[in-house]
Amino acid sequence: MMRSFITLSFVSSLYSTFSVLALRIPFDAHVQTPSNHATHFPRQSSSNGRVPIGNTQNIYYYTNITLGGQNISVMLDTGSSDLWVSGSVSGATDTGNSLKLSYAVGTAAGDIYTAPFELAGQSVSDQAFLLVANVSSFSTNIHSDGYDGLIGLGPNSGSSIYKKLDGNSGNNPINRIFEQTSSSNDYITMMLSRKGDPGSNITGQFTIGEIVPGFENITSMPKLPIEKVYKVTDVDQHWQIVTDKDNGIIGPDGQAIQYSSIAPKAPDGTIVGVLDSGFTLPQVPRTVSDAIYGRVQGAEWSASSEAWLVPCGQLINVTFNFGGVSYPIHPLDVSSSDFGVTFSNGNPACLGTFQPVTSAFSLLGEYDMILGMAFLRNTYTLINYGNFITGGSNSNNPYIQLLPLTNIESAVNDFIQVRLNGQNTINSPQYALLPASQEQHSPESAAEKKQAYEELVLSRWPYILFGCLVFLILLISYCVWRCCCRRKRLAKRAAQQKGGAASVGGFKSGPYAPLHDSQSTGSLVMQPMRGSTAELEEYGRKDTFTRS
Repeated sequence: MMRSFITLSFVSSLYSTFSVLALRIPFDAHVQTPSNHATHFPRQSSSNGRVPIGNTQNIYYYTNITLGGQNISVMLDTGSSDLWVSGSVSGATDTGNSLKLSYAVGTAAGDIYTAPFELAGQSVSDQAFLLVANVSSFSTNIHSDGYDGLIGLGPNSGSSIYKKLDGNSGNNPINRIFEQTSSSNDYITMMLSRKGDPGSNITGQFTIGEIVPGFENITSMPKLPIEKVYKVTDVDQHWQIVTDKDNGIIGPDGQAIQYSSIAPKAPDGTIVGVLDSGFTLPQVPRTVSDAIYGRVQGAEWSASSEAWLVPCGQLINVTFNFGGVSYPIHPLDVSSSDFGVTFSNGNPACLGTFQPVTSAFSLLGEYDMILGMAFLRNTYTLINYGNFITGGSNSNNPYIQLLPLTNIESAVNDFIQVRLNGQNTINSPQYALLPASQEQHSPESAAEKKQAYEELVLSRWPYILFGCLVFLILLISYCVWRCCCRRKRLAKRAAQQKGGAASVGGFKSGPYAPLHDSQSTGSLVMQPMRGSTAELEEYGRKDTFTRS
């Protein structure tokens, strides 16, 4: 029992470490600094359960919360589960606990406080949050990027504050809201806008327990079950869903991209993806990224950006399939002109947004890809928390519903207007895909190869643990059996020695003397004992037929 506990604790701590470190991929973008970062967009009444979502150059999405009576802009992140803000919050109560959250772009460290909280018309009287005094460790100026903190919308099991505080006082904001309501509408919805798209009328909106008017069809979409992780590693439970079998991702050539999932529990032919609004660039397996960009004429792999560079006029089609529904990706989201990258010859280039997964790779094989903002802009997303709510009354399993937002024909027209200055040259020879035999492949680093080998072992830890336990049981059983056999042999030997000693005791001791009287020998051999045969036969009959 102790051996099992140590093993599970090790796996849990290892998983916790990698899940925290794999939350963000740093990337620089050309961002227009807002004139006033204290209030990034007009504050909209949230009494109806809706709030607007601000957009900084398609890189960050944020909304307003009220904390301690102050209006604070926070980044919306479905990939984490904690609330933290920078600066100061008036009237906040110090819990006496401190915490450090590590991200790929910096660390958020400070003390845990509680204060009155409000979001989208829902309020909590004493919400726990991390007050971060110094954000200089972040690779970008978060205030200039449009936000002053972050609200994690992930499952409560992933909250570090929840694990730090006793009881349910540390539950994350969404959990607290649903925990104190009796409504069965334990869901949030999110719609992200796309800047630089002349044909889009989508405005960013976030709701709690209600649907954005005009998009009620989302409730008729398939309910995609959440792919649950093992209980011991629930710190890395995210909003994970599974693609359709054998055609989860359709590439630029109209054919399904073949990939074998690293998730042991994933059905054959499917791919497990995490919906994460905190990732600007979706993270996909390297073979998938290569299949999307490797056949584009003039495509280059950028080692510094760890992503593909493609001509900005190249229209690339990508479609995801979930629950039998197709979700096409807008071509303006498949490549981006917001990063100011250039080819090796110095000419302007666009960045391939579906980036090969590296530091966010799941060592325990819980997911294959992270579907970030470039994917989520193409769906209206509903996340039902179900029985993921700690202390809640909802016993239903959590699920996700996705409503497609991208019309392919309109998207192509948008691309022509933005990237080709209105000139439809998408079918010109320079934009034709290369033959499959000429597909380029991005280099896999030694660190990635090591991660792949580690994942083969770590992702199968339940089976390894079970095998070790079975081996241990068999080993103990064998040792017990050998001990029993040894005891039986010793007991038998002792009995034989005792019997031999008794036989020797029935004769007179002394030297052996042979019999010289031949008559006595003959009489011993030839004269049977009287009645012995009859008595033996009679005993035999009694033994054979007389049974109790």
